[in-house]
Amino acid sequence: MADVKDALLSVLPTIRVPRAGDRVHKDECAFSFHTPESESGLYVCMNTFLGFGRPYVERHYQKTGQRAFLRLKRIPKPKSEESNSGTGDPPRKKPTRLAIGMEGGFDMSDEQCEYEETMTLVILPEFLEIQRDGLSGLPEMVRDRVSTAIDAILSADSASRKQEVQAWDGEVRQVSKHAFNLQQHEGTPRIPPGGWKCGVCDLRENLWLNLTDGSILCGRRYFDGSGGNNHAVQRYRETGYPLAVKLGTITPDGADVYSYDEDDMVLDPNLAEHLSHFGIDMMKMQKTDKTMTELEIDMNQRIGEWELIQESGVQLQPLYGPGYTGIRNLGNSCYLNSTMQVIFSIPAFQRKYVENMEQIFHKSPSDPTQDFSTQVAKFGYGLQSGEYSKPALEKETETAPEHKGLQDGIAPRMFKALIGKGHPEFSTNRQQDAQEFFLHFINMIERNCRSSSNPNEVFRFLVEEKIKCLVSQKVKYTQRVEYILQLPVPLEAALNKEELTAYEQARLQAEKDHLPLPELVRARIPFTSCLEAFAAPEQLDEFWSAALQAKSNALKTSCFASFPDYLVIQIKKFSFGVDWVPKKLDVSIDVPDELDLSEFRGGGLQVGEEELPDVAPPLVTPDEPKAPVLDESVVTQLVEMGFPSEACRKAVYYTGNSGAEAAMTWVMSHMDDPDFAQPLVLSGVSAPSPVTVTGDPPSEEHIATIISMGFSQDQAIRALRATNNSLERAVDWIFSHIDDLDAEAAMDLSEGRSAAESVSESHAAAGPRVRDGAGRYELFAFVSHMGTSTMCGHYVCHIKKEGRWVIYNDQKVCASEKPPKDLGYIYFYQRIQS
Repeated sequence: MADVKDALLSVLPTIRVPRAGDRVHKDECAFSFHTPESESGLYVCMNTFLGFGRPYVERHYQKTGQRAFLRLKRIPKPKSEESNSGTGDPPRKKPTRLAIGMEGGFDMSDEQCEYEETMTLVILPEFLEIQRDGLSGLPEMVRDRVSTAIDAILSADSASRKQEVQAWDGEVRQVSKHAFNLQQHEGTPRIPPGGWKCGVCDLRENLWLNLTDGSILCGRRYFDGSGGNNHAVQRYRETGYPLAVKLGTITPDGADVYSYDEDDMVLDPNLAEHLSHFGIDMMKMQKTDKTMTELEIDMNQRIGEWELIQESGVQLQPLYGPGYTGIRNLGNSCYLNSTMQVIFSIPAFQRKYVENMEQIFHKSPSDPTQDFSTQVAKFGYGLQSGEYSKPALEKETETAPEHKGLQDGIAPRMFKALIGKGHPEFSTNRQQDAQEFFLHFINMIERNCRSSSNPNEVFRFLVEEKIKCLVSQKVKYTQRVEYILQLPVPLEAALNKEELTAYEQARLQAEKDHLPLPELVRARIPFTSCLEAFAAPEQLDEFWSAALQAKSNALKTSCFASFPDYLVIQIKKFSFGVDWVPKKLDVSIDVPDELDLSEFRGGGLQVGEEELPDVAPPLVTPDEPKAPVLDESVVTQLVEMGFPSEACRKAVYYTGNSGAEAAMTWVMSHMDDPDFAQPLVLSGVSAPSPVTVTGDPPSEEHIATIISMGFSQDQAIRALRATNNSLERAVDWIFSHIDDLDAEAAMDLSEGRSAAESVSESHAAAGPRVRDGAGRYELFAFVSHMGTSTMCGHYVCHIKKEGRWVIYNDQKVCASEKPPKDLGYIYFYQRIQS
């Protein structure tokens, strides 16, 4: 007891009680994917509240001197029958918003298993373990201080739970304006507890009870011919009776209620009273039909590509080991899972983050959970080491045969929270576009690799654009940096036009006759046609010709100025309809295993061609000087990409308000100009006064985050002051003003080269650093999307490893039997070495 007392007294001053703003990381190690369920449990520092697995807790002690840790250990066990029965428990409230752990949201306490939890106080470096009951013999002051801290840590919401709550704080289902004054007809018949049928047709499912007159009618007809015959909505149009409840979804928790007047699913707080008007006792009803949410999922899964892309119906061989690690879906995070699996199959990213993991961890700041390089290295090691590539426990699969082959895998909560921080979409748990996430990740890499090797170079290439004035015949060549090649889908090039015409006629007839739709026929598009569409000349109307000093027509063509080591190709399957609803082209494209793009390489200015003068179009008349009228939407769009606002204004001005694409081309070709970020000054027009930004002192946490990216404290403070303490905008500001900053203090000099060398390397007169080589490639991976738009559905990826194709479907990693290469969305090619 004396040893315990002395040990506790020595660490007592360092033990803190977590406050409201503290993040308590008690679910996951900062450097690994160890959790309280791991064999050695999780060690939570009682001063910083960071969590560590056994291999990393000593590292934290040696770096910070913190000795007091709370070791949490959880042993999962299946729920007992008594726990599952819920005898005596009140019915759970039906969720009314897409949210977790919030009023009206989903209850996060609904675990599939129970846990036997243990807690031990551990003092380093001896790893002296003190049980909770071992505190009873200590002085009251010591016992109370330690017990209070322990209780606060155990009761605090973990950092990952807080993030999930924020991410899932979705749309609220509103109370209907008709709920409290709904008119219900007298003398309506009592509704039986079952055996319902539409009052107009013979349908016996997807039936809706109108809460005013008691009519039972079928619901709307879906795009595939299923659903109903629209009789319920027709009744509303005839009568104006607004509310209907879906029969079969009524339970003591609630039901699906639709307001035709408000055109949305709604809440009816008086639903029990409204149903009792028809003799329905809500507390005795049971669910017999699918809710609208379940139907939405089914609608996605009816599309044949779901089975094809996931290779359903085939017993696939599970794979385990290094490079075959699954990733848990954290809530619509399949877009992230699929993209990162492919990225970390590329050697450049493995070398940068996995092989250098120890050096990265050694340099990590005091809070490694907020350090980009640390979390990327942790993610990469988790995928490549094989440490987490093990079959899931039997408890997770024994009741679900379709889940056979699931892995424990990794759950990259810290990575997802960090990379999505401050982003309006990636910070949520909504489904996202994998292509947009890929570019977002590339942008994050660019931000964090200014002073070190940049794995993005394997993707980076130059596109050459040629614009030819059709009147003067003069040309203009520009180059822009790209990381992904977007290929259009020319539907007019379909090889099976007759089949498509016949299918469309059959589909329309089936809809007219209320019959099931015929089997889907996809347009078969040659991949060569997609390439030709990319390289085809594009007509530019209202083009400002510097040779004519007037507007004329021009042709724009695009080709490669360089070929990257790894070529990423996106098939532009998604577009917006006339109603601005995102839609997906359901097409099959014969993507080749090998690709030769040599014929699409550009050669710059050709013999006999004459360049257009580099003269800006006049936006002001000489006799009336005034500030030019600029398209502010384009200026804003460029500024949001991180470019200086004055440079964006000049880009819009010098391209004659001709759109974002032309302005971006100007920006990329003038980034090295000495006056790139200087204000736009015209003859007779005064320059705008500089703006002085005032406000609260910069946040110390934000300063530390920017410094961890390799910038100096002075730069961090200047950037935060210039952007009103916005962390995301401050980082963009630094990159936009890098040439105006002190180069010697710009970056970490630990690698033996100055920041000036790094900056000049990335802004050399020859242009951005790109790798070039032969344009011959081999397909090694592709990401596929299932669903009707990027806002819904599911992503998986296929990667060719060790001579065979492997499918990565979240936690399932299996040998692929028939990779659906024709249905992919994003394709990854690697250069064939000659």
